[in-house]
Amino acid sequence: MEYNIKGNVMPVVEMKLDRGEAVFTQSGGMCWMSDGVEMSTNTRGGLMKGIGRMFAGESLFMTTYTAYENDSTIGFSATVPGEIVPVDLRGGKSLICQKGAFLCAEDDVNVKAIFTKKLSAGFFGGEGFILQEAQGEGTLFLEVDGNMVEKELEAGEVIKVDTGNVVAFEPSVDYSIEMIKGGMNIFLGGEGLFITTLKGPGKVMLQTQNFSEFAGRLRPYMPSGK
Repeated sequence: MEYNIKGNVMPVVEMKLDRGEAVFTQSGGMCWMSDGVEMSTNTRGGLMKGIGRMFAGESLFMTTYTAYENDSTIGFSATVPGEIVPVDLRGGKSLICQKGAFLCAEDDVNVKAIFTKKLSAGFFGGEGFILQEAQGEGTLFLEVDGNMVEKELEAGEVIKVDTGNVVAFEPSVDYSIEMIKGGMNIFLGGEGLFITTLKGPGKVMLQTQNFSEFAGRLRPYMPSGK
């Protein structure tokens, strides 16, 4: 598979597939494709895996696109302004992703829902109990709101992040939620009650835009229907 990421504000990843090569995405993720590609939609791994993906913010069904002609093309576009980031998982690598970060992947990549290790992260993290783990011998494509910032944490190094700005991190990174200290900070700080703590070692991928927060700021200006 060859790929090319085009565009800046609303990017698209366009792939060139040879006969027999396949990629998959959640339902509705495809932007365009050539005549030499066929699609197949199912729960990909069974109903329980599909339900797990729903809790992780993805769709119940996944669609696989398989080329039956050489040099077939297919494109997957971002849903909000930002970046599309390729991650090569070959060699036994894996990545823990927040919900909404998955865009598409080669067919040899397995994406499954996992529970957060700590109940506090599930109750208060703003992302629910479910994250996603991606692993396999292929390339994963992540959708990043705004721009991506990558940090390599040393052993014991800690970074505290607004939950909506976390994209993904390596399994070696410890993920937890802590309450913001101080009454004035809680009520007037504008950051909510809780913040995500990531502790190294390992790579952390962050995004500069929290689209959920952005959408919340637009809500007062939307017609109420009354």
